[in-house]
Amino acid sequence: MRDFALEVYFSRWEFAAKYNLAGSDGENMTLTELLAHAAPEDRAAFENIGLGYTETFGAPALRAEIARTYDTVEPQHLLCFAGAEEGIYVAMKVLLNRDDHAIVVTPNYQAAETVPLGICEVTGVPLDIDRDWELDVDLLRAALRPNTKLISINFPNNPTGKIIPRAAFDAIVELCRSRGIWLFSDEVYRLIERDPALRLPQAVDVYERAVSLNVMSKAYGLAGLRIGWLACKDRATLVRFEHYKHFLSICNSAPSEVLARIALKARHEILDRNRRVVRDNIAVLNAFFADYRHLFDWREPDGGCVGFIRYKGAEGVEEFTRRLVEESGVLFLPSSIYRSELGPVPENCLRVGFGRSHVPQGLAVLRNWLELEHR
Repeated sequence: MRDFALEVYFSRWEFAAKYNLAGSDGENMTLTELLAHAAPEDRAAFENIGLGYTETFGAPALRAEIARTYDTVEPQHLLCFAGAEEGIYVAMKVLLNRDDHAIVVTPNYQAAETVPLGICEVTGVPLDIDRDWELDVDLLRAALRPNTKLISINFPNNPTGKIIPRAAFDAIVELCRSRGIWLFSDEVYRLIERDPALRLPQAVDVYERAVSLNVMSKAYGLAGLRIGWLACKDRATLVRFEHYKHFLSICNSAPSEVLARIALKARHEILDRNRRVVRDNIAVLNAFFADYRHLFDWREPDGGCVGFIRYKGAEGVEEFTRRLVEESGVLFLPSSIYRSELGPVPENCLRVGFGRSHVPQGLAVLRNWLELEHR
C-alpha cells in the first residue's frame, strides 16, 4: 500500500499550524466538559474502571447505547474498534478476496480505496464537481462486473460534504440487493447535515447485506476516545470481523468505552452544540468567500464539516497551501492529498474544515495574509 497521504501531511502540519482549517472533526471537548454530562452512576463507573482488557466486541453497555442510535440494530449486531480506520481495514480484509471486484466512490478517505486495492481489482466512480458533486448511479451500474463483491460509499462525503438524494441512495441499495453485493457505508458525518431533510438512512437499517461504519471522532468531536464501530446484521460475518480484530487492537480502551457511553447518552446536547458551531462557521465562511470569489469557488456543502473547493489563484493550490501554512500558520489540504489510483480527482481544490470554533480566527488571519499578498 502507498503512504496514507493525508496522515503524512497531517503528521507534518496538524499540530504545528496555529489554525487548522483542514480538520475533519467536530468541536472537541475536555474531559471535564464530557464528565459534566455524566449521570452519577456513569461518573462512578469511569472513576472506578479496572484498567484491564475489555471484551473484543466492546463493552455490552456501550454496544447497547450505540444500538439506540439505529432503528433496527441490536447490540449483537455491533463490533467496536479503535477508531473508524481499523473498521475500514478489517471490513475490506474480511469481505474481499483477490478474485473479487469492488467499486469505490471518489474522491474519498484514502483507506476506502487503498485497502481494497491491496486485495483485488477496484473501479472508481467519481462525484462530478461540475454538477455540485453529483453521483451518476448509471456510471456505478456500468462499473459492475460479474465478480463485483462490494460497493463502498461515504455520505456525507469526505472531502466534498456531498449528500446524494434519497432516490439515488435507494437505487444503490436495490442494485446491491439484486446482485447480493455488500454495501459498505461510511456514515461518520451523519447527523451533521445542512438540512435534516437531506439525511440518509443508515445502510444497515435498510439493507440486509450492509455494513455501516461510525465513530465518536467526527460528528461527536471526540476523536481522542478512539472508539468506532461496524454495524452488520450478518452475525457470521461480524464474527469474522472480530477474529481479524484479534490480530490488531484486540480490544478497546476501558476508560474510553465508559466515556463514549457517557457521550452517547448525552448525544442530543453534544450534537446540538456541534451543529451550532458548524452553522455559525458556515455563515462566516459564506461572508469570507463572498469577498474572494476571484480566488475560491465556494459552495455550501450538504453535510458534515468539510468542503472541497476550487482555488483559482495563478500559482495553483499546491503552492498556495504551502506558502499559507508556512507564512501564516493557516492549514488547508491541497488536491494532491486526494490523488486517486482509480481515476482523476479535480485539481486545484483544497479541503476546508469548519467543525471547530477557531475557524473565525483562522479566517481573520487568512484575510490579513491575502490582503498583504495583493497590495
